[in-house]
Amino acid sequence: DDELQTDGNRSGHFRNGELELAPTNEDVIRIIAAQLAEIGDQFDKEIQGRVVNDLVQHFLNENLSTEEITMHMSRAVSKLTQSLPSDMEQEKAMLVLAMVLTKKIVNTMPSLLHRVFNTTLNYMNQQLHNFIVEMVSAVKQ
Repeated sequence: DDELQTDGNRSGHFRNGELELAPTNEDVIRIIAAQLAEIGDQFDKEIQGRVVNDLVQHFLNENLSTEEITMHMSRAVSKLTQSLPSDMEQEKAMLVLAMVLTKKIVNTMPSLLHRVFNTTLNYMNQQLHNFIVEMVSAVKQ
C-alpha cells in the first residue's frame, strides 16, 4: 500500500498522527560525518607538521606501490593513535586520524589529491571496514 514517489521525496508512515520518516543512508552518513568532524577538529591540532611532511614525501615517491604507501599511512596513524587519550575507541581514532591526515596532506600538496584519496580509501577498507559497517548499523538503529 506504499505510494510511489516520483518527485524525489521520501514517503513515510503516520504514527500517532505524525509523519514518521525512516532514516536513510544519507541521513546516517550525515550524522556520522558530523561526529567524526568534531573529533577531527580536536585531532587536527595534535598532528605535527613533520608527520604530514613525511607522508607527503612518500606520496611524491612515484616508485612506491599503493601497498607501500598504504603501509606508511597505517604506520603514521598507528603512531599517532598511541599518543592520543585512551578514552576513545581505537578504531574511531584511527578512522578520524586517517581522514585528518588526508586533509592535511592535500592542503600541503593539492596535486596529490587523487593518490592520497585512493590510499586513504584503501587503508580504511583494509583496516577499518568492519568498524565502519558496525558504526553505520548502530546509527541506523
